[in-house]
Amino acid sequence: MHHTPSDTVADTSTQHPAFAPFADCLALQRLAYHANPVPALQQRLADLDALKALVRDNETALVDAVNADYGSRCRFETRFSEILMVLEDITRTKKQLKKWLKPQKRHIDRLLFPTSGCKVLPQPLGVVGVIVPWNFPIMLSLSPLVAIFAAGNRAMVKMSENSEQLAQLLIKLVPQYFPADKLQIFADQGGSGAAFSAQPFDHLFFTGSAQTGRAVMANAAKNLTPVTLELGGKSPAVVAPDFPLAKAAERILWAKAFNAGQICTNVDYLFLPHGSEQPFTELARKLVAQYYPDINHNDYTAIIDDRSYNRLQQTLDDAVAKGATAVNLMPGQTPDKALRKFPLTLLFNVTDDMLVMQREIFGPLLPVKSYSAAAEVISYINSKPRPLAFYPFTYDKTLQQLYLEQVMSGGVTVNHAILHVGQHDLPFGGIGQSGMGHYHGYEGFLTFSKLRPVFYQGAYNSVSMLLPPYGKFAHKLTDWLIKFKG
Repeated sequence: MHHTPSDTVADTSTQHPAFAPFADCLALQRLAYHANPVPALQQRLADLDALKALVRDNETALVDAVNADYGSRCRFETRFSEILMVLEDITRTKKQLKKWLKPQKRHIDRLLFPTSGCKVLPQPLGVVGVIVPWNFPIMLSLSPLVAIFAAGNRAMVKMSENSEQLAQLLIKLVPQYFPADKLQIFADQGGSGAAFSAQPFDHLFFTGSAQTGRAVMANAAKNLTPVTLELGGKSPAVVAPDFPLAKAAERILWAKAFNAGQICTNVDYLFLPHGSEQPFTELARKLVAQYYPDINHNDYTAIIDDRSYNRLQQTLDDAVAKGATAVNLMPGQTPDKALRKFPLTLLFNVTDDMLVMQREIFGPLLPVKSYSAAAEVISYINSKPRPLAFYPFTYDKTLQQLYLEQVMSGGVTVNHAILHVGQHDLPFGGIGQSGMGHYHGYEGFLTFSKLRPVFYQGAYNSVSMLLPPYGKFAHKLTDWLIKFKG
């Protein structure tokens, strides 16, 4: 849920003025980690409780800060998609954590290693760096912390330059709930992302654009720091002929309008069956008039900044200049330019030479392509980089299975859009250019844990029978074992 073109990580210079505070904090947290490398269950639960208290005690202030950063951010959307999601994630994790922490017994060959044993111990990595985008800044700063703290780690979090109000609020609030050697929040200081990602963390978690993700990964590689990259891309939806068009329109437009389309898993382009373009447009017009009678109302979120607004306008103008037909779904409404409200717009007759089909849109433009057969859809999607999400709309189980097998993506919601992201027991993550690694639920716990393999030597040591110099017995035993095991 990302795309942070403004959060560049190009200059890897350690001379950046922000470098010293990052390095000092990392040293402090690493010292604390070594003093208590494997916190007990109770400590981890206490950390999760502190995170929950931070959110619950300051909900109004957090929502207000995000609204201020956006200029106009729908308060319901902030509370539903950020506050609720974080609290739900904490509650679910607390219920499961005891089970996740148990050492896992693993199979051992009793013939070769009688009386010995094997276990896997999930243990903390140490200090985790988190780089947060601006689009869901509460959820995307705090949700990774749920998994990070559950796994017993410490964390340093760098906010986006577009989340200045929220960053300052968190910098003020966090010390009331956590010591600096457990959690510290940093505001972006105009390009400090390079200095942050250059730190030798035990793991680096980044959410944002693929372009910035490449720079983050390159910086991390210098320290061989493992990375989880949650990127974006062009996530398609396809409506099959058997699926009711009205239902599809309602669900797709809800997703496209949510946060004014500024969601990494949003429907980036849509496939409709040939001939259904006009009825879909009429349904879309009615729905949008019903949802958003006033584009300037707080229910419809603003575009984050002037640069993003201008980028969307340029993308729309480019498509129209190259032959696309634009349908404004908010006709007659005059957006307040100062509020950066961009109207929901359908685009037909789109081609691959248009900007709108080349880069992630991250806004309320929806290109629509028509198709005759599922094979066309599969072929087109598979000719592009693998998307973060895929949304097939069909009740036909065979067709569902065909799409699930033939189209690879980070995640899938069948017969709706975006909702797989809110399922805390499902891992979330991309594939290829849409990202690497997972978080949420158990997979999040695994991401921030070292699954440490341990062999316990038993009373009988079979290796003592096979010491050099290797005589006939050693060779005969090995011959027999190869024959028996092979």
